[in-house]
Amino acid sequence: MRIVDIDEESLRRLGQWPWPRDRVAALVERLHALGAATIAFDVLFAEPDRTSPARLAMELPASARSPELEQALGALPDHDALLAAEIANAGNVVLAVAFTNSNDAAVPMPYTMPYGGTDPRRFLPSVAKGAVLPLPALAKAAAGLGSVLFQPDADGVERRVPLVFRENTVLVPSLAAEALRIAGGAHAIAIKASDASGEVFGDWRQQTGIVAIRIGPFTVPTDPGGRVWLHDTGHVAARFIPAWQVLEPDFDRGRTEGDIVFIGASAAGLGDIKATPLDRAAPGVEVHAQITEQIVLGDFLNRPDWARGAEFLFTLIFGVILIALVELTAPLVVSLCGVLAIGAAVSASWFAYLKLHFLLDPMFPSLTVLAVYLSASGLRFLASERERRWVRSAFSRYLSPVLVEQLAAAPKRLTLGGEMRDMTLMFCDVRGFTAISERLDPQGLTHLMNGFLTPMTGIVLDHRGTIDKYIGDCLMAFWNAPLDDPEHARHGAVAALRMAAAIPEINRRLAADAAANGREVPPIAVGIGLNTGPCCVGNMGSEQRFDYSALGDAVNLASRLEAQSKTYGVTIVVANDTLTAVPELAALELDLIRVKGKARPVRIFTVLGESDLAASPAFRTWRAAHDRLLACYRARQWEKALSAIAEARNAAGGTMPAFYDLYAERIRHFSAAEPPADWDGVYIAAVK
Repeated sequence: MRIVDIDEESLRRLGQWPWPRDRVAALVERLHALGAATIAFDVLFAEPDRTSPARLAMELPASARSPELEQALGALPDHDALLAAEIANAGNVVLAVAFTNSNDAAVPMPYTMPYGGTDPRRFLPSVAKGAVLPLPALAKAAAGLGSVLFQPDADGVERRVPLVFRENTVLVPSLAAEALRIAGGAHAIAIKASDASGEVFGDWRQQTGIVAIRIGPFTVPTDPGGRVWLHDTGHVAARFIPAWQVLEPDFDRGRTEGDIVFIGASAAGLGDIKATPLDRAAPGVEVHAQITEQIVLGDFLNRPDWARGAEFLFTLIFGVILIALVELTAPLVVSLCGVLAIGAAVSASWFAYLKLHFLLDPMFPSLTVLAVYLSASGLRFLASERERRWVRSAFSRYLSPVLVEQLAAAPKRLTLGGEMRDMTLMFCDVRGFTAISERLDPQGLTHLMNGFLTPMTGIVLDHRGTIDKYIGDCLMAFWNAPLDDPEHARHGAVAALRMAAAIPEINRRLAADAAANGREVPPIAVGIGLNTGPCCVGNMGSEQRFDYSALGDAVNLASRLEAQSKTYGVTIVVANDTLTAVPELAALELDLIRVKGKARPVRIFTVLGESDLAASPAFRTWRAAHDRLLACYRARQWEKALSAIAEARNAAGGTMPAFYDLYAERIRHFSAAEPPADWDGVYIAAVK
């Protein structure tokens, strides 16, 4: 294909456009002589040439006219007639037709288009009510007429070029199709609809459109509207021949011989500019040439029947995969899979385009996959937020705000339904609560318990503990659930020390409040039991109501130890397993005890302070005397045990008198009646 280009240089050499028709006639004559197969004008010749001699005579002013001048001009040949004569002489010229919305005459087609199958007119684009035609003499002389109309996509880009148009009921070929028909010597252009010769376009044998257009020996696959996908090559300089060069005497015949030659303009200001996929400002004549070229070469882009189904299937598969991954994996993994899916769609589309000339749309699957990812991620985010709100609501009364936020940030760390954990458990009970409750009315008792439990709860939460429940005057708490706490034993023991140290201030505050209201409140004393061991922790209860709680032997033992605090006259009773995890605390062994309901004896201690107290010389002296007491007691050395009690009392400075009274009483009892020979020093608790 060749394009005789009315470019800037041709306008400079041959004059501004429009050129006189005798010059255009000279161009037709020259191209015909050079052996062009078809000469197709992408130029409208709808009005007479204003430079024809007769028209010039009519436009002369009256003062310049004379019979002799008018007769001389009238004897000169008319330019339009010259062009018509050259067009007729060439016999292979196609002229352009433009469509309008005015009720102009229909295009006088020199032949009727045959078609097979369903009448294709209902599938073809209805372009206008009328047409702008070449001058009648030119139209009559031309071998064919072709439309120069394009129908760009919504974004203004020419991607599909119609080969046939419908003007009312008349079928009009495009300029490219008509030029190809003339070059091939075909009598007509045939249109094959969906049901012709067994052709089916679409599913269920529906009559859904045009499948092909035959132009001489060339069969062109089209979309249902008779359009061909433009396989855009971009600008190719070799296609273009400046018009002025064609008129040069030494022009090389080989550049046009046997070619279909389109005549059009690329010069700025002539307005024939189109946007194509590879060029935002391509001359319209180049689009005609490209379509003709790809028909001759059989180089078609194809949108297969299965393309839409394949795109939908790809979208469905990757959409389902992404939805599943959103639920199963981290957002970064899902994002990576989404990028890979979009990359796969683009790569497959590009490969199909380069190797198979298939048009597969990567944008619809990619945007759909992106929309699925964003939607699924959004839903997951909303679900996570609901989960976090639920966690905050469920645990805000049991955990410190810091722990609640950590748990809300990672809700999966909470295993619902129960899990085994090594935990530290605490029971804190008010001593003599029955007697206290008898001295207060319900309102006063409620005020007292709130004044006691509020600061106790605060201390537990401040030390990373979880409040399990309130059982009357008893507070149950634990550590290392629902969040991991590697130092749960130390946090529990230190919390117990802080709670014991807070009792005097709580009593002072409660007494001041009671005095202000004219009441008297007895002082509160507490017992605290601590134990460490494996427990089952989780949401437990019924379908109607459940609590986050812990169950197990370690829980029962912690409860039993709290009850023994009164027996030994101390505030805190700690099991050996807890103290083993925090040996730096200032602790004294109380006894080897077998609590009610357990066969194995437990070594129990009381905790009096932290490491600074444990390192003090006074405490070391006290602990040495205290340990000698227990050693002599278990060795049945009663006199030495009594002597050790005296040393321990002196070192204690009046601390733990009830404990030493207890051992003095035991020693007196065993001094009077020796224990049996198998006595192992274990005390058997009679109460829970």
